[in-house]
Amino acid sequence: MLEMDLLSHTLRHAGERISPKSWTLSDGTRVTLHDVGILSFEPAKPGPGDIVLSAGVHGNETAPQELLNGLVTGLINGALRCQNRLLVLFGNPLAMAEGVREVEANMNRMFSGGHRQYLSTASAEAERAALLENSVEAFFTQRQGSRYHYDLHTAIRASKRERFAIYPFRHGKPWRRAQLAFLANGGVDTVLLSHDPTHTLSYFSSDRFGADAFTVELGKVRPFGQNDLERLAPFRDQLIALIEDSSPNLSEPETLTVFDVAQVIIKETEDFRLHFADDAANFTPYPRGTLLASDGVAAHRVKAEEEAIVFPNAKVANGQRACLTVVPVGADQPFE
Repeated sequence: MLEMDLLSHTLRHAGERISPKSWTLSDGTRVTLHDVGILSFEPAKPGPGDIVLSAGVHGNETAPQELLNGLVTGLINGALRCQNRLLVLFGNPLAMAEGVREVEANMNRMFSGGHRQYLSTASAEAERAALLENSVEAFFTQRQGSRYHYDLHTAIRASKRERFAIYPFRHGKPWRRAQLAFLANGGVDTVLLSHDPTHTLSYFSSDRFGADAFTVELGKVRPFGQNDLERLAPFRDQLIALIEDSSPNLSEPETLTVFDVAQVIIKETEDFRLHFADDAANFTPYPRGTLLASDGVAAHRVKAEEEAIVFPNAKVANGQRACLTVVPVGADQPFE
């Protein structure tokens, strides 16, 4: 077994590779520590679900790490019972240990093969991204179960909508209402529909393995020990119900807001500038014609009657997303 809890073990061994070790819980569940921060649970008689839960792809986003660590601890000590197959990933141990978003480059732009372009300049994170891809592939391809992946994050800045999720591009497949209900009843009552392929970890699982996958934002970045995890209790309870195969709440939610991604603003040069306040919160709306960003001679303005900003960050590397804008979902979006 782990000599400490999974989070402490991951931080202690960040940057190392370890040999797999397995043990069996009293209920017959096989637990395997495949590598640092990569842990699976295989029930003796698994239910239909194959679940991936990940956190720490950005190292300083600590609340999701603490949330997942609590779930793992509960499963190992018997307070929770794993009835569906489960893979837990702590994405970027080196960045987690240093308390930084990234060590050399943004890992959440390294999936679906994106790590290949970084191998020569950001080898540690690129190699870790490849390992995470291989771990997800090995887990999902063991059988054809009902596949889920929730990649948990917290945002750099304040947000007018504290908890929200990004639904990766589905390549023509309908958005699933049951998944929106799962999130909304867990307190994640705002969802952004993405309309383009990306290199995020949630898109990788959705695109490659048909998983119901989301990037889930659970508040604002804070240091370890400063997170109020009780604010995340509804979402934690939904995850527990899924893990224990005990019927998560999928009732029609009272509150649910769905946005379409309207614009993806890419930083192309070092002349890139955002033209709104540095402390503007996520989901701050701006009217048609407002200059949002400039990049040399290029100007990015609001095109719809009103668009709200999400994830603005002028400090990203050239070629990466510096801001999203969103609009209320249109009636033409397919749901099932």
